[in-house]
Amino acid sequence: MANGVATGFTMIQYEQPDFYVHQLYPVDFFGTTVYITNTHICTLIVVLVIAVLAIFARRSVLKTKDAPSKFATAVEMAIGALLGFVNSTMGKAGKKYINYVGTLFIFVFISNISGLFALRPPTADYGTTLCIALVSFIMIQYAAIRYQKWGYLKGMFEPIFLFFPINVVSEIATPISLSLRLFGNVLAGTVMMALYYGMLPIFAKIGIPSALHVYFDLFSGAIQAYVFCMLTMTFVAQKREVEG
Repeated sequence: MANGVATGFTMIQYEQPDFYVHQLYPVDFFGTTVYITNTHICTLIVVLVIAVLAIFARRSVLKTKDAPSKFATAVEMAIGALLGFVNSTMGKAGKKYINYVGTLFIFVFISNISGLFALRPPTADYGTTLCIALVSFIMIQYAAIRYQKWGYLKGMFEPIFLFFPINVVSEIATPISLSLRLFGNVLAGTVMMALYYGMLPIFAKIGIPSALHVYFDLFSGAIQAYVFCMLTMTFVAQKREVEG
């Protein structure tokens, strides 16, 4: 339903801003009705885009002989930058996590900037960011148990026994803080753009949206993907007790 503002003898109509998750198709799941939402659709599109890019990147690099194409050169530069990014944070252990961190960064980044292509960013749904954060959390806990062994359990009672509940809450807060940080920043940009498109007249939308999209989608999306991956690597490195 549109909102209207009277100006003299005319009525300027504004579209109701839409930044919600919508239930699209009901699905019976073991007797319980669940819904395919626009988040699922947008996530599928993002995954398909990543798969297509990966296929083209692989074919381009494999075809490289004497003179690599510009796309192959860009892929090699991106991989080199990713290797430097991971190794500078995790040291020698970085090679074990390069695939996960690379996949995580690409998915989060493309999800964040999908608003540039008229999609609702999957990361603007807390269900998406929480799932990603839980995967990272499992990896963090696995690193702690594998490399610290009983020392990890002992550390939960330090400096004294009474700190055990606080240490447990601190561990549980990791996926919550990771997911809420990403979700809040992406959703804020989505809401701002929806309000802009929905509440202003057509002449006010010319030119300005491009600058807003660059900030809210591209710049902010890249920063949030970087922060999410950086925190994940930092937490894993701390649990492994990596030195340099």
